[in-house]
Amino acid sequence: MTALPEATRVHDFVGIGLGPFNLGLACLSEPIAELDGVFLESKPDFEWHSGMFLEGAHLQTPFMSDLVTLADPTSPYSFLNYLKESGRLYSFYIRENFYPLRVEYDAYCRWAASKLSSVRFDTTVAEVTYDESAGVYAVRTREGDTLRARHLVLGTGTPPHIPEACADLGGDFIHNSRYMQHKQELQAKESITLVGSGQSAAEIYYDLLSEIDVHGYQLNWVTRSPRFFPLEYTKLTLEMTSPEYVDYFHALPEPTRYRLQTEQKGLFKGIDGDLVDEIFDLLYQKNLGGPVPTRLLTNSSLDSARYENGTYTLGLRQEEQGKDYELHSAGLILATGYKYAEPEFLKPVRDRLRYDTRGNFDVARNYAVDTTGRGIFLQNAGVHTHSITSPDLGMGAYRNASIIRELLGTEYYPVEKTIAFQEFAV
Repeated sequence: MTALPEATRVHDFVGIGLGPFNLGLACLSEPIAELDGVFLESKPDFEWHSGMFLEGAHLQTPFMSDLVTLADPTSPYSFLNYLKESGRLYSFYIRENFYPLRVEYDAYCRWAASKLSSVRFDTTVAEVTYDESAGVYAVRTREGDTLRARHLVLGTGTPPHIPEACADLGGDFIHNSRYMQHKQELQAKESITLVGSGQSAAEIYYDLLSEIDVHGYQLNWVTRSPRFFPLEYTKLTLEMTSPEYVDYFHALPEPTRYRLQTEQKGLFKGIDGDLVDEIFDLLYQKNLGGPVPTRLLTNSSLDSARYENGTYTLGLRQEEQGKDYELHSAGLILATGYKYAEPEFLKPVRDRLRYDTRGNFDVARNYAVDTTGRGIFLQNAGVHTHSITSPDLGMGAYRNASIIRELLGTEYYPVEKTIAFQEFAV
């Protein structure tokens, strides 16, 4: 059967962006004959946090949180099948560690993407409009193509967040997402300051501390948190990544959800507990030979920053004491996380999108963000509506099974309703 020309063809959906979540949707929708979808990615190939491929760095979720397994354990796109095809299944088995290395997970995703017929790399979306008469979205690309579809799935991810104090800061400071590409340049400086307190910050601090005596720099680690919080990873807490908890959280009043979003950061933005201990042990070991040129500064918010003559001057405030002070550094790394930004290409269809009182997407329980309740779906970026399950890799397959159910109008992959032992609501 000859495919229709793109100008007249109407896809069931277009996925915009190809991070792990939309890649998972591509894998799960590939075998469904009733679904015609296409995925557009501006990069030339799949890439997932390559700037953080530190030696030994691993996922904080087990291998079953791959692209497909928790929706379809029989899928040919599973991590275990990737290991089998690459001849490393027995090595992984003997390793007896459920957590894949970060570079290994990236290679797995590249492997999966290479097998898909629905993915188009080097394709940047310029504008999305809506054709009222036909009831379809028109996705225009910078390359000159226009794709038409009944639904959209947004998977553009969360770009690096730069604090307001550093918005117009000059110099060569970096966000942690580019750490590996600039590591050697940083280590050539006489001092390095790291701002942030999550897993990425901890991995970078450990990496730089490991080689501090080789390069001789002063190393500072600054966080506004009162301490270096470990990621809470107990099993009953993990039940909060469950359909029941999403139901409960989503039904809460909007102010309560935003309050909980702040309070729950330690559940998905903390540091691996073993790494916290390893940092202490390394500090202890290196201090046996005398004081190490490093400072760990807690309770310190970054209020201002300036760059002059190769030096950063950071204006810090010790929150509990209410005291202001300055820190000078030749190098600066911002491990300040990621923050969702609504894509510019959505401007022509903003009147079809739903927003809450804070101007963020009002994400429906089925992950839709449009006024029809099933036209445009959102991957990630829903912590304020779907709690810690939004960025969790383990819930990606669940969300995609739910989206596929909405796209088809029938359940293709069984979507779990109850899995938790505990009760969240009265």
